[in-house]
Amino acid sequence: MTTSPPLPQPGPGPAGPAPGGAAPVPGAPAIALRGLWRRFGDKVAVAGIDLTIPAGSFYGIVGPNGAGKTTTLSMATGLLRPDAGTALVHGVDIWAHPVQAKRILGVLPDGVRLFDRLTGAQLVTYAGLLQGLDRPTVAARTADLLAAVGLQADADTLVVDYSAGMTKKVALACALVHAPRVLVLDEPFEAVDPVSAANIREILQQYVAGGGTVVVSSHVMDLVQRMCDHVAVVAEGHVLAAGTVDEVRAGRSLEERFVELVGGRISGEGIAWLRTSSD
Repeated sequence: MTTSPPLPQPGPGPAGPAPGGAAPVPGAPAIALRGLWRRFGDKVAVAGIDLTIPAGSFYGIVGPNGAGKTTTLSMATGLLRPDAGTALVHGVDIWAHPVQAKRILGVLPDGVRLFDRLTGAQLVTYAGLLQGLDRPTVAARTADLLAAVGLQADADTLVVDYSAGMTKKVALACALVHAPRVLVLDEPFEAVDPVSAANIREILQQYVAGGGTVVVSSHVMDLVQRMCDHVAVVAEGHVLAAGTVDEVRAGRSLEERFVELVGGRISGEGIAWLRTSSD
């Protein structure tokens, strides 16, 4: 694994303190979700979720397919308006003060859509300029980030020609370029090869060591157990357990505890026709 260059350290955001009484609150949690609800037609995707994510933590959110993880993270980051409840980022209400809250957020959403007719370098540069950074700072950070995620050789390649894993990595670079205080990543390792995944984990660990907060959703229990210090188990729009990884897994592996909490395991014994035979 190659050594990553120094990355921009988490800070208050390129535009300085937020005006209008919407500045980050010292000592506040990185993210505080209170009573979040979201319904799609007759389907309740999130049913009153309460969750507190401490500042400086590496926080994993795990759950089965359809558990409400992506919907929760979308509401927490200002991408999807909740039917009820509040989402605070370092004490700033993201729906009452979206510009101020988003200054201190970096987001890698699920199924990210990018301006893929730009090159990788142009895309990260564009993301930095949108965040209010000056061009020399953007140029330096773009070079650092593309090298860190292993895209230095593909900096001048159009994003439309990137593989799924490369697209995920350049999207991560866009989320990091303004040195946010909180980084929210929805399935960041999906479609990413093992070497790149190891490099990304190193980047994220450096980021947390520098004072940032990472919130990551994943289906890979072993990865979350090794990478995160806190975890929440979500199913059917509810938080079933939350706390430090050791508290939640209660002396077992995280996967065993997850299955116990979520349930739903189905035996494959009835599919007799799948068995092979030499007859």
